[in-house]
Amino acid sequence: QVQLVESGGGLVQTGDSLRLSCAASGFTFSGYDMRWHRQAPGKEREFVANIRWSNGVTYYGDSVKGRFTISKDNAKNTVYLQMNSLKPEDTAIYYCNAEGWGTMRGYHYWGQGTQVTVSS
Repeated sequence: QVQLVESGGGLVQTGDSLRLSCAASGFTFSGYDMRWHRQAPGKEREFVANIRWSNGVTYYGDSVKGRFTISKDNAKNTVYLQMNSLKPEDTAIYYCNAEGWGTMRGYHYWGQGTQVTVSS
C-alpha cells in the first residue's frame, strides 16, 4: 500500500522557518521524482520543489528559489522541505507527490497535505 504522509505544518510569523516532512512507503523510490506542491485558497495548485530519488538532483519553483530547500533521507524514506524567510504568500496547504519517470512514468501518488499559515 502506497503512503505519503506529510507533517510539520503550522502557524508561524513572517520571516520564520519551518520544515515539512513526507514519509513515503509502499513503492520503489528509485523510479520516482519526489515533489512538493502547494495550494492557497482560491488559487491553482503550484509546483514548489522536486528531487529525483535516484540521484538527488533538485529544482524549484521561481517563487521559492533561494528560500526553500528540498532534501531526502534514504534511510528514513523521507523527503523534507526546509522553508526559510517565510512570507504570508507562502500560506497554503502543502502536498507531497511521488511522480514516476522512465519505466514508472504514469504512476503518481499524493499525500493528504499539511497546512502552513504565515502571519504578517
